[in-house]
Amino acid sequence: MSGRPKGDLTGSNRLDRGKKGSKIHVITERTGLPISVAISAANTHDSLALEPLARGVPPIRSRRGPRRRRPGKLHGDKGYYPHLRAFLGGRGIVPPIARRGIESSSRLGRHRWMVERTVSWLAGCRRLHRRYERRADHFGSFAAIAAALICYRRLTK
Repeated sequence: MSGRPKGDLTGSNRLDRGKKGSKIHVITERTGLPISVAISAANTHDSLALEPLARGVPPIRSRRGPRRRRPGKLHGDKGYYPHLRAFLGGRGIVPPIARRGIESSSRLGRHRWMVERTVSWLAGCRRLHRRYERRADHFGSFAAIAAALICYRRLTK
């Protein structure tokens, strides 16, 4: 094994024998179109990426009803802590996140599969399936390009 650095925003992946890797985090809308995409090291907790992702959501413009500046709800699993619920509530987003030890997250499955499908679409891009770039901004740019391609393909159908 060479001692070369693997690049920034990489960390040991517990699912891949401790190899260095990155995670792709995504917020999607109801039909699975990616709204906000970010990357982090593989050994960081998912809850740490929620604040930058929520801040990265662009204003929503719709032709029906009043114009909204942010989404109305954001679904998440039990790994998102109470301070994140307070952060989302302060931004005017209702967080229907199951609480640990109190609620079941079984009803989350009907919303979660949309996000999982979008992540699999992103993983279908060869540049994102395996990280070839050393610089995190290059890898993040390829993730943003892949998200734009997914939106383009879905909206032209």
